[in-house]
Amino acid sequence: MKKIILVAFFFIGLSVSQAQELKWYTDVKEAIKVSNKEKKPLMLFFTGSDWCGWCIRLQNEVLKTPEFNKWAKESVVLVELDYPRRTAQSDEIKKQNNELQQAFGIQGFPTVYFANANVSKDGKVNFEGLGSTGYVAGGPTAWLAVADPFVKKPALSPEPTKAKKSKKA
Repeated sequence: MKKIILVAFFFIGLSVSQAQELKWYTDVKEAIKVSNKEKKPLMLFFTGSDWCGWCIRLQNEVLKTPEFNKWAKESVVLVELDYPRRTAQSDEIKKQNNELQQAFGIQGFPTVYFANANVSKDGKVNFEGLGSTGYVAGGPTAWLAVADPFVKKPALSPEPTKAKKSKKA
């Protein structure tokens, strides 16, 4: 009987640990600190969470799947930049999101932008763009096939060496 209870607790614990929600940052400067510490790029998700049909579809078909969850934990720091119509936001978040929308030239939703970033000593944020995408039909496999190359650093291959020819006298 004790073994059955222990096995049951083990599987419950395993399922709870796998079901952990991803951490989505809304404060870009906080996300940048985490990004630099973990040496992972930012995934900036520009969304209209309560009105944009394609944003909601991307959420349901990709961003809430176990495949995306696993990939995101290993690959990126998640940032949600929301432009809701019915959900209240602080003035600070609205200002930050509007500035980033202009800085990245975002004209439609959803847009997902991948970038490395740092904050200079004078408080300015500097971004290095890695690429962008939006909704991709085909579920998480298709979406990740588009997104993954933006965050994977190419392996450095050694410079080819030329063999020296020896001269015989």
